[in-house]
Amino acid sequence: MVFLADLHVHSKYSRATSRDLDLEHLFWWTARKGIRVVGTGDCVHPVWLSEIKDKLVPEGNGLFRLKPDIEADILQTLPAACRHPVSFMLSTEISTIYKKGDKTRKIHHLIYAADLAAVDRLATALAGIGNIASDGRPILGLDSRNLLEIALDSGPDSYLVPAHIWTPWFAALGSRSGFDSIEECYGDLADHIFAVETGLSSDPAMNWRVSSLDRFRLTSNSDAHSPSKLGREATRFGCTPDYFAIRRALETGDGYVGTVEFFPEEGKYHQDGHRACKVRLTPAETIALGGLCPVCGHPVTVGVAHRVEALADRAEDEAPPPPTAGTTSSMVPLPEILSEIIGVGVASKAVTRAYDRTLAALGPELTVLEEQPIEELATAHPLLGEAVARLRAGRVIRQAGYDGEYGVIRLFEDGELDRGAKKAGPLFA
Repeated sequence: MVFLADLHVHSKYSRATSRDLDLEHLFWWTARKGIRVVGTGDCVHPVWLSEIKDKLVPEGNGLFRLKPDIEADILQTLPAACRHPVSFMLSTEISTIYKKGDKTRKIHHLIYAADLAAVDRLATALAGIGNIASDGRPILGLDSRNLLEIALDSGPDSYLVPAHIWTPWFAALGSRSGFDSIEECYGDLADHIFAVETGLSSDPAMNWRVSSLDRFRLTSNSDAHSPSKLGREATRFGCTPDYFAIRRALETGDGYVGTVEFFPEEGKYHQDGHRACKVRLTPAETIALGGLCPVCGHPVTVGVAHRVEALADRAEDEAPPPPTAGTTSSMVPLPEILSEIIGVGVASKAVTRAYDRTLAALGPELTVLEEQPIEELATAHPLLGEAVARLRAGRVIRQAGYDGEYGVIRLFEDGELDRGAKKAGPLFA
């Protein structure tokens, strides 16, 4: 069975997240996106963990489902094409901040567990180190190596994946606070790491330029801070949707298919720059400027593309996929495509209406973007068919993100869209 998993999300108990990030909305949006397995996020937060225990039931395979009565009520609110099973995986993101090698390290980590007893042990251990109740993604003064040890001790099937490994400020390989290798970050326990997360600002091809990453499976996830952002990146598996099969797929490759990615330029840390001065720079420009903003003279934020270039031991045209590689597809979220076609903001009512109608007519978002025949999409709306055809061919216009500012990926040139034709048809009425 081939399915998609999004295993890096948050709850409403994390900072800067939507109040809608509860289990019911996670289920609803996961089904609409076409995802089969979703992380719970924040599973060591005491209040969120209590909700997990109250509303989820074990499937007997390391994953969990909503209680039948809750699930049945939600399914009735979904279009028929989006009514499919959704399983939850116990997960959390932990932020560690500590001093090592005369440098302050700020690293984010994803931890997964197969049962609630393991989560209880993990929560108890972490509560003895710092406050795990103030933020769904707790910040702990703990060496990454020691966090990994605690994760491994929580249960025989628990595992840790370094999160968004290239993000400048909070990542294992980040330019501002990371290390130069996963081995440096996790020390003598690094052999227990078998997968890493690419993050929104890098794609597998960028990671393949660094040979020390060859041994890891690459995962992609949304890091959603609101339920509508689920599935903007995901990992594809070809195994039974259960915890142990997913873990085995990442560790051995048996059942690992690949990833669904942002175009990395859309990530908010792809290029170098200084957002306050609206300055975006290539790595070469940053080097020529001595790392300083040409407007104000302050240091710029070195982005992912630059950081990859600094650690790469292969040129772009000399980075073949390693044996651990899977297939990769790049996508633009459907609301962004509809926004471009209609000519209004992505959060507008017109886009919401068009999105809802598209799902009702054609099925879940990722099915529309990746699997639905172009002819069917064009029948629903000609511009939607053309947009998705261009997307699948990689024919996109890219404006790179930098210093916390998301990039923009467009499918049509300025002036190309017919202002009358774009509103034709029932989807956009």
